[in-house]
Amino acid sequence: MREFIVEADGGSRGNPGPAGYGAVVRDAATGRTLTEAAEYLGTATNNVAEYRGLLAGLRAAHALDPGARVRVRMDSKLVVEQMSGRWKIKHPDMKPLAMEARSVFPPDQVTYEWIPREQNKQADRLANEAMDAGAKGGQWSPSLSRADLATNAGARTAEATSAGAPTAEPPPAATGAGADRTAEAATAGEPQSSAVAGRGAAEVASESAAASRTAEPAPAEPMAGGPAAESTSAGAPTAEPPPAAAGAGADRTAGTASAGEPPSSAGESPSSAAGAAAAVSRAAEAASGSGQRPAAAGGQRPVAGGQAHPSTPGWSAAPDLGAPATLVLLRHGETPLTPQKRFSGSGGTDPALSAAGREQAHRVADALARRGTIQAIVASPLARTRETAGIVAARLNLDVTIEGGLRETDFGAWEGLTFGEVRERHPDDLNAWLADPEARPTGGGESFAETAVRLAATRDKLVAAYQGRTVLLVTHVTPIKTLIRLALGAPPESLFRMELSAASLSAVAYYADGNASVRLFNDTSHLRP
Repeated sequence: MREFIVEADGGSRGNPGPAGYGAVVRDAATGRTLTEAAEYLGTATNNVAEYRGLLAGLRAAHALDPGARVRVRMDSKLVVEQMSGRWKIKHPDMKPLAMEARSVFPPDQVTYEWIPREQNKQADRLANEAMDAGAKGGQWSPSLSRADLATNAGARTAEATSAGAPTAEPPPAATGAGADRTAEAATAGEPQSSAVAGRGAAEVASESAAASRTAEPAPAEPMAGGPAAESTSAGAPTAEPPPAAAGAGADRTAGTASAGEPPSSAGESPSSAAGAAAAVSRAAEAASGSGQRPAAAGGQRPVAGGQAHPSTPGWSAAPDLGAPATLVLLRHGETPLTPQKRFSGSGGTDPALSAAGREQAHRVADALARRGTIQAIVASPLARTRETAGIVAARLNLDVTIEGGLRETDFGAWEGLTFGEVRERHPDDLNAWLADPEARPTGGGESFAETAVRLAATRDKLVAAYQGRTVLLVTHVTPIKTLIRLALGAPPESLFRMELSAASLSAVAYYADGNASVRLFNDTSHLRP
């Protein structure tokens, strides 16, 4: 059986601040570098950046040989201990990433080992290269990477020194992805370690494309960089962020403390129901017309082309950002199951609209047509959303694009049941589901944490594709609530504190620097006679 060594690192200049990761896959027998991967993540915390590096390294190894054994070597004591199962993963931003990492290979094929920072220089250099590229407004390029060469050169210098050869003055210390990590694990509530880093989000959430380089003669293919995590963004600082550090991991001592409590934030929505389409239009105009926008409370996700910029809490003028991508979120019209309040996800009977649901779809189509702001329509593949989208598209003379990432959560054995029926038949599973976003419905459905990872990746893809435009997403209760939650940086339990009506409209504007602004939520004024 083939054996690989995966070395990974990640860091944040500011924590949260501009972040990136690096990962290396080596042949265990020869030590030869087989693949490199790195990605600029935008604004994030240290911890999730390292988890993103781990995920990228495992996926790169899996692409080479899914049957191989893998030895993961990292200078993050926190990640190594958590992935080894010896420390509990407490932070909601890291749980989905750890779950994704565990799913790449069967558990018996992967082992984890802590190493000193000095033995993780290539991954450290890759993480810094990614952040340097992001600081210039770009993304890491495999063709320009010098991490492998620099690391090998350093090794040769060390050999020459041991043999009596003169060496140059060493470079200044503490500018790499692993500098000054000694206090971070303690602030995270874990045993103190010498190596911690990451990126705050399960914006675990966003699945951005990570560039990669392979040592084989054929050109390298890009590899996925892991879920966005910022999928469950809870990593925004509660105070003004510190100045950016010189290197990837410099000054990490307060990182997890600021990420330990979910931010308290609120989006904006019209206070009166003056018409759904008018509210959506005002959202788009407010997003693009004034040059000012509120910064996102929940940290930052990668944006189009991998470019991202630091998020600053509060209001700031940014006339150079251009118009945002405005996602108008339409829940489908009623089905026969809707008035009965039955679980209806992606794993059930896939009901069509009822007569009332079709009437609702026509009403929202008329309202949107009066304003004329929708430029594209994207829908979930389920029957009720495709039918709703088709009615709106016919009225607006637009085509419908189907996006599988917008589907509803799979509720497993609960599909078609009422809440009371589930409580009667599966009380323990229901209580676990209500208390833990990683808990799945009975019968192996989809957890809210898994839904968040999927929605963050879908959001990032759509924001990149529709930058500067207003697009209607016809989807379901859980996807819309999740997108709102991520935009606000709210904790997972906020999903149970939102009411979302059939055929309601919500809207979120996403700016080029990664900030998001909730402009509308659960507006049903267009359904009133």
